[in-house]
Amino acid sequence: MSDDDVTETLSTYLRLRGLEPSKAAKRRKRRRTDDDENQPFTAGRDPKGIGDLISDLTRQSGWDSQLAQEDLVMQWADAAGEETARHASPVALSEGLLTVQCDSTAWAKNLQLMRSAIVTELARRFPDAGVKNIRFIGPDVPSWTWGPRAVPGRGPRDTYG
Repeated sequence: MSDDDVTETLSTYLRLRGLEPSKAAKRRKRRRTDDDENQPFTAGRDPKGIGDLISDLTRQSGWDSQLAQEDLVMQWADAAGEETARHASPVALSEGLLTVQCDSTAWAKNLQLMRSAIVTELARRFPDAGVKNIRFIGPDVPSWTWGPRAVPGRGPRDTYG
């Protein structure tokens, strides 16, 4: 055996034993970057429930306040109470002002007196809805002050003089 044969045999033996990589193996081997998402037992690798995924999606999309406003309307009976919900219902919410329409002016006045307690309860239950104040209005009734024949001032119904 010649020296070249011994050298080739020795290099093959070392390469196969993993002691000395060949030039081809050096070219084939690429440098790996440490991605946290591909490594086991790192943060973010735990499975998530569907509720967590939906919560993340709504937060990233900026839908939290809209969904909280919808929850407020849907759960109005729980937040305001059953008796109150039978006589009053939310009709609008804009710029932190919740407008609630009542069956009668008496209910509107009573709820106006309870306004701070209701606002506090709504802020506690639905913080993302952004309710800062409540306006209670009475029932829709026809007004004598509107229309094509309206008279400025007290008009024809003035019986006092």
